[in-house]
Amino acid sequence: MRKLMVMAFMSVDGVVQAPGGVDEDRDGGFEHGGWAVPHFDQALIEHMTALIGRAGALLLGRRTYEGFAATWPLAGEDDPIGAQMNGLPKYVASRTLDTVSWRNSTLLTGDVARAVGELKRGGGGEIQVHGSGGLVQTLLAHDLVDEFHLLTFPVLIGTGKRLFAEGTAPAGLRPAETTTSGTGVLTCTYAREGKLEYGSMGPETGSR
Repeated sequence: MRKLMVMAFMSVDGVVQAPGGVDEDRDGGFEHGGWAVPHFDQALIEHMTALIGRAGALLLGRRTYEGFAATWPLAGEDDPIGAQMNGLPKYVASRTLDTVSWRNSTLLTGDVARAVGELKRGGGGEIQVHGSGGLVQTLLAHDLVDEFHLLTFPVLIGTGKRLFAEGTAPAGLRPAETTTSGTGVLTCTYAREGKLEYGSMGPETGSR
């Protein structure tokens, strides 16, 4: 079974909308696009290069696919992230696209959750989801995510799309790795581990 990993740039208050550019995603009148960019340094770029280097395939929603397809093909072969992005198999989940032209891209048709389940049962390395907030909500609702790689930036935004919205399936997580960049970006990896567990605490239960 292939592992499916969701990678997200996230503010401290959970916003994932438009981290990389002013006009990346203005849905809902969002005015804070590009909020992650000032916190990128060489170490963070190297981290992202290593992360993408372990991918066996990308799984993208329509908006993220269109943004990536407009920029990454312009990268030269000496750009390690661009070369990897362009060379990887890419699966695109969309209800509106009829074709996809970025090299090595395949359009998923029919039920997205079922198609992703089939991808996970196939051969190949880790499937990575970058951005693709709407698609991530579908994956969460159908309990298809095996690992979260969350880069939390030291900002509060207040409005915008959240990573964990309504419909997220309850689940247990195991912290696998945590690092902090020189600009204060906290990177945490969480692996799925069983079901959500419950308990009680307080003086009436004898717990301290």
